Amino acid sequence: MNDIRTSPTVQKRAGTLEAIAAVLAIDRRDKLAELLTDQDVETLRHLVNAGMGENTLRALTSDLTYLEAWSLAATRSPLPWPAPEALLLKFVAHHLWDSRRRETDAGHGMPTDVEEVLRHSGFLRVVGPHAPGTVRRRLANWSTLTKWRRLDGAFASPALKSAIRLAVRSTNRPRRRKSAKAITGDVLTKLLDTCAGERLVDLRDRALLMVAFASGGRRRSEVAGLCVDDLTNEEPVRADPTDKNSPLLHCLAIRLARTKTATNSDNEHVALIGRPVTALKRWLAAAKIDSGPIFRRIDQWGNLNRRALTPQSVNLILKARVKQAGLDPALFSAHGLRAGYLAEAANRGIPLLEAIQLSRHKSVTHAGGYYTNAEYKL
Repeated sequence: MNDIRTSPTVQKRAGTLEAIAAVLAIDRRDKLAELLTDQDVETLRHLVNAGMGENTLRALTSDLTYLEAWSLAATRSPLPWPAPEALLLKFVAHHLWDSRRRETDAGHGMPTDVEEVLRHSGFLRVVGPHAPGTVRRRLANWSTLTKWRRLDGAFASPALKSAIRLAVRSTNRPRRRKSAKAITGDVLTKLLDTCAGERLVDLRDRALLMVAFASGGRRRSEVAGLCVDDLTNEEPVRADPTDKNSPLLHCLAIRLARTKTATNSDNEHVALIGRPVTALKRWLAAAKIDSGPIFRRIDQWGNLNRRALTPQSVNLILKARVKQAGLDPALFSAHGLRAGYLAEAANRGIPLLEAIQLSRHKSVTHAGGYYTNAEYKL
């Protein structure tokens, strides 16, 4: 393994990956350099230069790395481009299978040797069949990468579609929410109590949680991607608009980056008012941040990094605060802030259409689920 890592080819790949790491937020550059081929790396660099959204690039990189690792474990060869239909069917068979049949048929599903290799290398963490959504996403990204190479794949073949449909039916996995419990106002208060100190990490986490919740329940990718240039100071507003003597509250406008439901051309903004603005400005002042990413990494010694948090880091920060608050991290995720904002709005009697003006949900039906599902709100 040492010879592989120090080979000129791998070193060259590592250098190319380093050059695009600022966009892709790559933490495992050396591992990626071993797994990805020269053509893979060149494709990623092309996508960066083409201006593809950062979140899409991260997803493509993550899925491409997994696919290459799986191919090496399952076929002893890198991914072929384009992938033959038989390989696509093998991928489905290895990831979508019937747990009950596996109990009596050891050859059903992912082979034990393939599973051990992927698990040992850290690429396989789930126990049992994968979620159908994960498999579909990886196949979709596999198809996208194939098209970027100007090749045609068998991703639309009837055999593949039928295999996925039958496999999903056999797995019979219950649909799970992204966060089992919503982070409503009372839960948020407990989390904020854990970061009431004056350390940089406390100031950052307090600002992060308050901004994410109060700005409409922002997605973790939106929080991680916030930059100083996305903030615009607005005129203060009255705590009670009907009382000219009520105290003035600081106000900011936040420009939203591209997401799965919004693009830069949408030029969307949301308002942030009061205590969250104060918390955010305290963090920026203490960290001496006047440009670039707002929420950044802080190492174990309290040193601030210039690089932005990743969406995954936002989720880990939230779970860490949940644990410190004496709650079960398995029941909460960063999406709980988004669900919690709408659930809290419902609890306070705020009309749904008014609430989604800030949350920016494109589907009233989807957002309405948080209003009508009492169990989720509690």
